[in-house]
Amino acid sequence: MSRPLVIRPRAESVEGQPILRPLPSAQCRSVGPFVFFDHMLETDYPAGRGMNIRQHPHIGLSTLTYLFEGEIQHKDSLGSDQRVKAGEVSWMTAGSAIAHVERTPSDVLAERSRLHGLQVWLASPKAQEQGPGHYSHHPAASLPVSDNLGVSIRMIAGNGFCLQSPVPVLSPTLYALVQMQAATTLTVPTEHIERALYVLDGEVSLNDETVEPCSLVLLPPGEEMSLYADSESQLVLFGGAPLDGPRRMNWNFVASDPALIEQARARWAAGDWPTVPGESERIELP
Repeated sequence: MSRPLVIRPRAESVEGQPILRPLPSAQCRSVGPFVFFDHMLETDYPAGRGMNIRQHPHIGLSTLTYLFEGEIQHKDSLGSDQRVKAGEVSWMTAGSAIAHVERTPSDVLAERSRLHGLQVWLASPKAQEQGPGHYSHHPAASLPVSDNLGVSIRMIAGNGFCLQSPVPVLSPTLYALVQMQAATTLTVPTEHIERALYVLDGEVSLNDETVEPCSLVLLPPGEEMSLYADSESQLVLFGGAPLDGPRRMNWNFVASDPALIEQARARWAAGDWPTVPGESERIELP
């Protein structure tokens, strides 16, 4: 039996929002279609302050935002303007060029607020990475849930455990939130080739080895693994089919061809990019 690879995330800040980022890392560039994984840490904002990620571009990927606490306002160059609450999915496919804004809604900004969530990027298949952009919002009630013997599984995107999410993923995907009561067990099946888990909180053992909170564990392909919750715990399981070839990532751009990234950088720098209606501020190239 292979020993799982454990990745400790690096601490960063995105426009003032503290995060932990385990993916990508030098040890692992992708898990299934997932090429980027940000854990937005629990943050208390005083009145007048909040998350404010100004207008910025993407190509060749889909972003998925899922909150445990708080609210954000998503706006993009397609004209989408959506308030996203805890338990809901905000899904945006960039295609060849899209820009978006994510910020604390103005009415929430007027009071003390709290934010905690995840944002992941999924690389688009080569045939679709230069296709049209798309946005969809999925209420919490639309996400299927299995609740059995003290283990609750919510399928955020993709499929697994006999659950199918309505989120329009572009390739075989697993993205599930798992909540386990103390002294419960879950077998992680081999229905997806590449799999990883990220422990949000609690004490979890994987095949009798303790997993530290806020660590990403890459599961060996083709092997069933057993999770045991030593205490009430929450984690995410994610992965899917391997990418159809390597991807390059530069700033907010993902592509199979480095020339596409250079073109995107030049276009953004020149202001030749779709804009978010009503927005003038933007994040410049690093």
